[in-house]
Amino acid sequence: MPNQLPALPGDGGAPVLEKAPAKVAPPPRFTVWLLNDDFTPMEFVVIVLQKFFSMDREQATQVMLRVHREGRGVCGVYPRELAETKVEQVNGFSRVHQHPLQCVMEEA
Repeated sequence: MPNQLPALPGDGGAPVLEKAPAKVAPPPRFTVWLLNDDFTPMEFVVIVLQKFFSMDREQATQVMLRVHREGRGVCGVYPRELAETKVEQVNGFSRVHQHPLQCVMEEA
């Protein structure tokens, strides 16, 4: 319900209605994952993580090993549009270089 402010002098005595600020939920975030396969070279995965996710070599190597051992690894968490763009970039880059590496996203 709007808050009612007292009338100001000279405004004819009409109350001023102030609308309560709307609470806006933050936009959903999406986790971007790399999926393991048996054909993509580990070095290529490290390059992808450095190129598209701005990881240094050590961090990229850790994520690559997680992908290798656990079947998938987190590349980052982003708003929908940025996550979609990263997935498309990685999948396109992998296809151009003839690797089956797959990148997917899911709501965080």
